[in-house]
Amino acid sequence: MNKPKSLSGGSLIERATQIYDFSAALSGRAAPVVEVPQDEPVVPMVQTPTPVAAAFEAVEAAWRAPDWTGPVQVIDRIALVEGGYLLPDGPVTAMSEEFRLLKRDLLSELAASQRGNRVLICSAQSGEGKSFCAINLALSLAAEKEREILLVDADFGKPGIPDALGLTAGPGLMDALADPAIAIEDCVLRTDIPALSVLPAGQRSNNDTEFLASARTEVLFNRLTEGRPDRIVLFDSPPLLAASPAAVLASHVAVALLVVRADRTTESALRDAASLLKGAGQVKLLLNGVRFSTGGRRFGSYYAKEHAG
Repeated sequence: MNKPKSLSGGSLIERATQIYDFSAALSGRAAPVVEVPQDEPVVPMVQTPTPVAAAFEAVEAAWRAPDWTGPVQVIDRIALVEGGYLLPDGPVTAMSEEFRLLKRDLLSELAASQRGNRVLICSAQSGEGKSFCAINLALSLAAEKEREILLVDADFGKPGIPDALGLTAGPGLMDALADPAIAIEDCVLRTDIPALSVLPAGQRSNNDTEFLASARTEVLFNRLTEGRPDRIVLFDSPPLLAASPAAVLASHVAVALLVVRADRTTESALRDAASLLKGAGQVKLLLNGVRFSTGGRRFGSYYAKEHAG
């Protein structure tokens, strides 16, 4: 296969808008303006906090999400190479440069967000490369200085992140959601890449969507990120049109990256998928599986080797 040519200008997020009419897919996302009747002015009541309340607020403000304390597992570099993933400390390649551009865009979006450093990587259907993109984005972000990356395998029906990295999975997100006795930080797998950790999916459940929709989910996610502005959490979710958990997860993230494969994802599938992401702070397209030829657009594998996830 000939070496694919890099698309010109911008990251894979920006280039996706050249192919898909994404603004139309997200039309109607803005909430309606509500007019509040202006009657008599209301003077707010100001209460002076008691010493006990003030002390409690101070402790709460100073609370910080715990460090991961589990044993370190070694990421299988051979498995990374065989899977076509980025290699930590490997040579600069066209693909590594693309993910550098992508993470620059993403970090800018997160810096401007008021919803924390949580990112959802999703796709309309299976086989569009979401897991491949999630792992490579995590590896690229882990090279950043003073950043801590947690890659969460949230594809409960078809988990695969630990296996792809050569890690041994134990209890995970679904176990912590279902059992309050399980501390979610104890489920995190540390790796020999100091800035990268993985949270497995956990035991499969028939009520995964209901567990995610519970109030406990936000409590657990805050326990992962509270007081840690340097900690970025990436969720690899199930396909939007195949399972409902992705739409629920979207309500907990600052940015949703919707992976679209130019030789596979249709406009109708994109619109249907985008309609399920209205709870996310921002929704961005992440282009996968495309290259341009000198004679114009030509769709095929963006990478030298095709991948799906």
